[in-house]
Amino acid sequence: MMRLKKMKSLVEQQKINFKHLAMRVFEADKLVLSQSTPYQVIAEFKQTRVRFYASENKRYKEPLVFVAPLAINMDIYDLYPYRSLVKHFQESGFDVYLIDWGKLTYKNYHIDFLSFIDKFIPRCIEAIQKHSKSKEISLHGWSMAGIFVTLYTARHQPDAVKNLIVLGSPIDSYASGYIGKLYKTLAYVTTRNATIKDYIYNRLPKLMIHSPGFLNSLGFKLLDPKGWIDGNIQLLKNLDNLKLVQEDATLSHFLNNMIDYPGGINQDMLFNVWMQNPLKNGAITLKNKTIELKGINCSLLVGAGKSDQLVTADAAFPLTQLTNSQDVTFTLIPGGHLGLMSSQNSSIEFWPTLTKWLEERSTYLKR
Repeated sequence: MMRLKKMKSLVEQQKINFKHLAMRVFEADKLVLSQSTPYQVIAEFKQTRVRFYASENKRYKEPLVFVAPLAINMDIYDLYPYRSLVKHFQESGFDVYLIDWGKLTYKNYHIDFLSFIDKFIPRCIEAIQKHSKSKEISLHGWSMAGIFVTLYTARHQPDAVKNLIVLGSPIDSYASGYIGKLYKTLAYVTTRNATIKDYIYNRLPKLMIHSPGFLNSLGFKLLDPKGWIDGNIQLLKNLDNLKLVQEDATLSHFLNNMIDYPGGINQDMLFNVWMQNPLKNGAITLKNKTIELKGINCSLLVGAGKSDQLVTADAAFPLTQLTNSQDVTFTLIPGGHLGLMSSQNSSIEFWPTLTKWLEERSTYLKR
């Protein structure tokens, strides 16, 4: 009798496993949990949208503004209903804005760093100031967006930026582990010949180095192939756990739906930041315009993922030494390049740390 019950239980378990596997393979979109937090679009410029997530219990005057990096979709900021970056700060008393750059295509191949630093970011911040009725904001940038907000703040020294948060962004690119060594070697090889150097840095057609979204997706997966394989193994071992199956589908939706990198952005990020590594010395020149990091004088928090293989702590830390800020904090965050933003450990350890840092540097609204 006991053996029969065990067999029935095993059969039922296998039915559940098969059902969840079938859903994961054939109906994955129905399992996706991301971007469930309601928001309002308060400004649109071509494909760019400024999202507004209102706090129901607003306690601080200055809103938190997330500037998204390119290539990724907005899932990472609102990954799960129970672990959402935008929702966390909403519930902590901050109005939240998220700058969504939309779906860039080959038509946008000419867009470069200065397009964002001089045009797009200032326009979005102006709209946010008007909507929030707050002159000052807290500005957050992760990965490439960390470079955007750093150079925007350094170049324009805006009164608007009260607090600057830069996470997982390469300032000393050569210090970034094996990837840094690779770019250092490439820089050495390409600068030995003046003709090759001139072609790569000045005359290489931007359309030629425009990278479509599927290549960016592949690149992110190749950054941590072991993690990707281990994740699939864990899924197969835990098919009975619907929550885990949903989380796997959600993360896959994020990784499989990346957006194009315009050629001009690739040229600036790969050649001007990674290969030439000028930010290590506190400045970068883009189209004969020199931007010095010492132009930053607001409160500054710099973070790096403890296990980040793309931008190591050694690559991110130098920003703390290169500005004129009198209030600088550096912190290590649990997770790799993606995990520092969205992992469970980051939400437990780092999100409260960042919240406290912001609370201490924001204007409390008296009731």
